[in-house]
Amino acid sequence: MSQLVESQAQEAQALLERTLYELKKVIVGQEHLLERLVLAAICGGHVLVEGAPGLAKTLTLKCLSQVMALEFKRIQFTPDLLPSDLIGTRIYNPANGQFSTEQGPIFANFVLADEINRAPAKVQSALLEAMQERQVTIGRETFPLSAPFLVMATQNPIESEGTFNLPEAQLDRFLFKLVVPYPSAEEEMIIIQRMSGESLPALEAVMDAAAILRISKQVQAVYLDPKLMQYIVDLIDATRQPNRPGILYGASPRGSLALANASKALALMNGRTYVTPADLQKLTHDCLRHRMILSYEGMANGLTPDKLLDEICQAVPVPVLTGV
Repeated sequence: MSQLVESQAQEAQALLERTLYELKKVIVGQEHLLERLVLAAICGGHVLVEGAPGLAKTLTLKCLSQVMALEFKRIQFTPDLLPSDLIGTRIYNPANGQFSTEQGPIFANFVLADEINRAPAKVQSALLEAMQERQVTIGRETFPLSAPFLVMATQNPIESEGTFNLPEAQLDRFLFKLVVPYPSAEEEMIIIQRMSGESLPALEAVMDAAAILRISKQVQAVYLDPKLMQYIVDLIDATRQPNRPGILYGASPRGSLALANASKALALMNGRTYVTPADLQKLTHDCLRHRMILSYEGMANGLTPDKLLDEICQAVPVPVLTGV
């Protein structure tokens, strides 16, 4: 793999900053969500978002698709949803006696899986193939999905009636799990003012599919020091220690890969050709909070994945890099 040069990193940084600038024309606050979605887009990862209704989750992804000039589809997950409603189906034409394939809404660059935990297991399994393999099987045919491809799934933490918990194997496929808070009083005032206008500001497309794929290759060329690789391994291993109270199962190797790739993307977003310990520390919770299974004892004692990750981050020594 060719070495990433500083000029390439600065060019990518400028493009990503313009992308965030355009998004902030419409989206008020939610800077953490905006940044992580852009990181996921250039990492080729998926995002699970947990938050109450009305926090602009759908609007955010729709705006991102406009700024990146990509196709956007929204799927409302319900208990009666079928896999064919998601991926498509085979249709018989009696005029010629042949079957044709009707592709479903999963065939888009950015897909919003709204309230994903309301869909039954067979629909979640159909989504799993698309997320992991970047392809969909309809009948005997397999169709590749467009690149880039990003699924943003939402969960409503308030309601539990009529929901199906996502299996651990599917949670592990998400690069990030983000928790979206309510806006501040000042931000909510701006939201009212902005949404009370005749129309929202026009968004300019500053990227396209080719630019995103080019930056994705540059992400892989960002330098990750072996000491930081070991730091990632130590963090992941700390979630698996049997003597750590509260954790039933720790993060899988996908957690290590997610943290490594996301930290490279964050370094590139900041115009650097190398990863720093601060990059890893900023991303640890988003990459790992959904990859740990708490024990009943831990949950009874009020432990949460974020609290446990706070303890782990404090306990694992941070490597010191020379020249950083």
